[in-house]
Amino acid sequence: MDQQLLRALREEVADTLARQRREDAAAGLPAMSSEDERQFARAIIARVLESYARQEIAAGRTPLSHAEEAELADGIHAALYGVGRLQPLLDDPEVENIDINGCDNVFVGYSNGEEKRMPPVADSDDELVELVQVLGAYSGLTSRPFDTANPQLDLRLPDGSRLSAVMGVTQRPSLSIRRSRLSRVSLDMLVESGTMTPELASFLSAAVAARKNIMIAGATNAGKTTLLRALANEIPSQERLITVERALELGLGEFPDLHPNVVAFEERLPNSEGQGAIQMSELVRRSLRMNPSRVIVGEVLGDEIVTMLNAMSQGNDGSLSTIHANSSLEVFNRICTYAIQSKERLPADATMMLIAGAIDFVIFVQRRNEYSSGGALRRVITSVREVNGVDGQVLSSEVFAEGPDGVAHAAAAVSCIEDLQVHGYRPTAYEGQAY
Repeated sequence: MDQQLLRALREEVADTLARQRREDAAAGLPAMSSEDERQFARAIIARVLESYARQEIAAGRTPLSHAEEAELADGIHAALYGVGRLQPLLDDPEVENIDINGCDNVFVGYSNGEEKRMPPVADSDDELVELVQVLGAYSGLTSRPFDTANPQLDLRLPDGSRLSAVMGVTQRPSLSIRRSRLSRVSLDMLVESGTMTPELASFLSAAVAARKNIMIAGATNAGKTTLLRALANEIPSQERLITVERALELGLGEFPDLHPNVVAFEERLPNSEGQGAIQMSELVRRSLRMNPSRVIVGEVLGDEIVTMLNAMSQGNDGSLSTIHANSSLEVFNRICTYAIQSKERLPADATMMLIAGAIDFVIFVQRRNEYSSGGALRRVITSVREVNGVDGQVLSSEVFAEGPDGVAHAAAAVSCIEDLQVHGYRPTAYEGQAY
């Protein structure tokens, strides 16, 4: 595809769209919805391509073929609302991660562990920044700026992939895209991929049904979000879910047969004057006033932890969340670190009491350098810890621990076993204990 031609025609379409927006505003008409504008853009692209074909014929040149014109139309639309030359990589189901260190340093990681260097995704770093700016404008609930005043950007792409971009703090603009290979995921699918045993899947299903508060821990790219989706898909469809995220990525509302009643909150960044920001802690607080059956916090990274724990301990049972940690036991120290940095400046002893009253189970998931039957790197649950109380520090027991096969197996008695048995969990006997 002729990238210079694509860029020129895209600018022509963009100018027409901008002019239409100004005319609508001057006439007092309501702004087009995102979907209406995209459909309108398709009509403009068709007119622009028809005009270009007439110009080529008038100049005595051969116009584009029907297939070339269709490819160019898709390219213009992708450049306006999609991801431009990144689209072929996102369309490849085997691509797992995309790292871009400047427009011409593109590295792709595949699900089988293979890594390749790929052709440039833009002709210049400025064009790469422009691409990210377009994505920031049209992805998510509100426009997210990406410029020298706002050099960081996190967002969810239309296919569910997560994009993180930076500029100004690196020599060249850089971005990373982490693919979401399993959006409609279930515990059974994770059993098939070797993430957990059938017994652990039954345990987790019962824990969700019993409205236990669950924190999922692990390192970056360990599979925390995938596991969170699988657990959320165990929630009965009649429940009202409210999700709170820094950038939309869970997408639970995309499957109305599973979750017809979902409200997704997304943190709002400040504008160029530093005004209008709505932080995660405020959104968690607001979610409690929206009649939730359950509140799901996509990823805890700051002072929203205090608000979330308060919500969990005040009757909003069945909450789910994720957190970065190196083990299930380290989660408690990580929460204390976030709490003491919050505006409440919650001391460690008070945080420990709050944890003991809020969290029921901590699940630790880990990425392994081995492959599942589907050819993907395995993510396995290696530990499940039950919170039992507090005595100066959080008291907990590892009810599922890593076995010789690297996957968590039953290892200790569960104190709330009766709650889980009501919902179908039938534990097996293990050494030293039999139910």
